[in-house]
Amino acid sequence: QVQLVESGGGLVQTGGSLRLSCAASERTFSTHAMGWFRQAPGKKRDFVAAITRTGNTVYADSVKGRFTISRDNAKNTVYLQMNSLTPEDTAVYYCAARMAYYNSDYSPRELDYASWGQGTQVTVSS
Repeated sequence: QVQLVESGGGLVQTGGSLRLSCAASERTFSTHAMGWFRQAPGKKRDFVAAITRTGNTVYADSVKGRFTISRDNAKNTVYLQMNSLTPEDTAVYYCAARMAYYNSDYSPRELDYASWGQGTQVTVSS
């Protein structure tokens, strides 16, 4: 399994921005599709965004136009740029990895991801 370590969380005011990073240990990072999920207190973990091994992206409707997922295969890192944050974005954010068997492979389902990071807290104050 891929070892994943998130960073970049913190406290920000409404309307602010944060950039999350997720560093992967695996040298075959480029063959994995990557996803970001989040879990707010008392709620289930929800899909946020995913990126295929070739860089195609997909987003949850709630973050579309505000969040951007990207990857740097040379650094084995995936990013989540979050803009125009609101208190509803407050959650623990997790990155996840799944082996991609074709270029367009991705999934919005957490059950399809084999590797997970420990999570990073994002808190947006009103």
